[in-house]
Amino acid sequence: MNIFRFAGDMTHLCSIIVLLLKIQATKSCAGLSLRTQELYAIVFVSRYLDLFFTFISMYNVIMKLIFISSSFCIIWYMRCHRIVAQTYDREQDTFRVAFLVVPCFMLSLMINHEFSFTEVLWTFSIYLEAVAILPQLVLLQRTFNIDTLTSNYIFLLGAYRALYMLNWIYRYFTERDYSQWIVWTSGTLQTATYCDFFYYYILSWRKNERLSLPS
Repeated sequence: MNIFRFAGDMTHLCSIIVLLLKIQATKSCAGLSLRTQELYAIVFVSRYLDLFFTFISMYNVIMKLIFISSSFCIIWYMRCHRIVAQTYDREQDTFRVAFLVVPCFMLSLMINHEFSFTEVLWTFSIYLEAVAILPQLVLLQRTFNIDTLTSNYIFLLGAYRALYMLNWIYRYFTERDYSQWIVWTSGTLQTATYCDFFYYYILSWRKNERLSLPS
């Protein structure tokens, strides 16, 4: 554990808290992509199967359980809550996630560190996380009225990944034989997908205006 990873974890946790607060306080999920939330649920379940047979630390276990449970909690709100579910914009959230899931799974079968069940699923989760935000970004481009909490949620998600990149750089220079090129490549791609959003987020913050993305 180092300061960059801890900061990344806390930023990721803050993004989830912001999202849940938005849903609970406003009783609305307007502007949120259910498809992105379902992709994150797949990512967490695929990656954290080691909860059943590997113990690293109590911190590690708690964080994994939080990420899994919170993702399904958000999905439940958007699908089943009698008030929140009515605010979900199904007509705009139409990204075909099969175009993300299938290529990522095929790639994980071909390019991985070890061809085993858990390793392939772990690699699949890394690839899928790199593109899981795309349905949300596409939805934002179709939505001209983006509320502050939603934009803050996505900014924190991008910041979490950027902090993890600093964590990888730190570990590369401080740990012997540390090499995770699959994680590095996927994480860099994931962070790059946020660059356009970061630009308009900072621009709207400086102008004290509501965020809007070009279509």
